[in-house]
Amino acid sequence: MIRPARWVPLFLSLMAMASLPPCASAQDKGKVAKKGGGAALTRCGPGVVLSVSPARVIQGSLVLAEVRSGEGLASVKGNWNGREVGFWDEAPPGPHGKMDRWRGLVGVDLEKEAGVYDLTVYVTEKDGNAVGCGAKVTVLVGRFPTERLKVEKQFVEPDPEQEERAKKEGARLRAIYETATPERLWKGPFRLPLDGVKIGGNFGRRRVLNGLPRAPHAGVDFPAPTGTPVHATQAGQVVLAEPLFFSGNTVVVDHGLGIYTFYGHLSEIEVKSGEAVEIGAVLGQVGATGRVTGPHLHWALSVNRARVNATQLVTVLGTR
Repeated sequence: MIRPARWVPLFLSLMAMASLPPCASAQDKGKVAKKGGGAALTRCGPGVVLSVSPARVIQGSLVLAEVRSGEGLASVKGNWNGREVGFWDEAPPGPHGKMDRWRGLVGVDLEKEAGVYDLTVYVTEKDGNAVGCGAKVTVLVGRFPTERLKVEKQFVEPDPEQEERAKKEGARLRAIYETATPERLWKGPFRLPLDGVKIGGNFGRRRVLNGLPRAPHAGVDFPAPTGTPVHATQAGQVVLAEPLFFSGNTVVVDHGLGIYTFYGHLSEIEVKSGEAVEIGAVLGQVGATGRVTGPHLHWALSVNRARVNATQLVTVLGTR
């Protein structure tokens, strides 16, 4: 098991700049939980069932929505927080009574306000009949640690030129995440980006640097030696492959349906923007570029603009 490193990466959450602000007011404000749990089932009509799992989650989590039907469905779409949730046909109907099964991923942002929220799903059957139904998801406040550190001035106070560069790069990332490729670009389970690792750390950690509070850490850190190969966690298209101010050499992969993975602080980049990659493709190597104090991979996930713990892609959709 890899334990969080004693050194602290000082990446100031470029993903945070590229995300939506916290959601508007809701019920149950301030409830706290260490972990979510449970599932909810809703009947959408004859033979059509919607499930969400888990139905209670902490901030920064993934929710798996699934629609099952005894008959083939033409399409399934969802709406969460005013944004479309893309569904894919995971198991088309077959012989021996096999049910049609469509899945979609709902991202609960790291700073989404605690409360009860509605997921609405619209189902179109093969005969053109349209059915709508919904399920409620309870978001609970996560328990994320806070660190207070004294660091060198250049890590927390960029000069005006650097600050302007960071703002432009943040705007570019927002534009990327705002676009949802309408089809799924992957098939099968996701994997972790480094071989031989089981767990990463620091997601959601809040830092106070030289007395100044910073945005929560929106990625997962994997300490590793410089030069360790970094792999694509699933198939997709590279939409960014270049140095950024905060995250150094960076690659962003679009997996379709509003799902993006982010790989930061690389020592080398081995892909180009616009390139299609398969699962396991080498994107680059672990490094210490950008605003960090030691080599590691910063791996982050955006699902329909929500900052989510990237390791849940593996746990929610299974492992290879």
